[in-house]
Formats: sequence, structure tokens, C-alpha cells
Amino acid sequence: MSSSRLGERLREVRELKGLSLASVAKPSEMSATYLQKLERGDVESPSPHRLYKLSTTLGVDYGDLMQLAGYVVPDTASRTDEESEVNVLAQALNAPEGLSGDEVQALAEYLAFIRQRKAR
Repeated sequence: MSSSRLGERLREVRELKGLSLASVAKPSEMSATYLQKLERGDVESPSPHRLYKLSTTLGVDYGDLMQLAGYVVPDTASRTDEESEVNVLAQALNAPEGLSGDEVQALAEYLAFIRQRKAR
């Protein structure tokens, strides 16, 4: 279960940043094939060393990746799934290319929709 959540998160962040498998794998010192297996949830226990390299390359919190991989991490153990989802949004908002005007408008409309639905 945790390997699929880790894989989903890795893929989300990579795609939000507009990066290819190869452009993440190489600086993370792994093959694109291995990264693809991680993203699919096919790797049950990725090494902390590999997770650290990915966290550095993708600019995500190492503790979050360790927790998603099923490791016990004291300072992130109390984080909720909702708090982790906020981190994914922060990644998108902090992408080097920024958000286009259309993306900002779409996010605003979607947020208004979610809030309206929640108010019902």
C-alpha cells in the first residue's frame, strides 16, 4: 500500500514540474527504469539513500518520502494525508516556470467550486 502512495507522489511532483523520468533519474543516480518502477509502486522497500537523492532532485521533503515508503520518521509521524497533499500543491506553485494566467484562473475556479460544494 505505501509503495503505491509513494509512487503516486513521486509521479505527481515530477509531472507538476514538467520533468521526464530521465531528467529526474540521472541526478538521483538511478536508472529511468528503476524510477518508473518506483512510480508504479513495484518497489516495496526503496532504500533511504535513493529516497534522499529523489528528495533533493525533486525538491520535496525527505521525511515525507520516507513516511510514504513506510519508514517510521518521528518528525513526520503526526502529519495527516491532508498536510501531505498541501505539499504537492506547494510543489506546483513553486515550479520554476510558475503558473500561467490560464492555470491561475483554472485553479481559482476549481477552488471556488470545491468550497461551494463543501458548503452544501
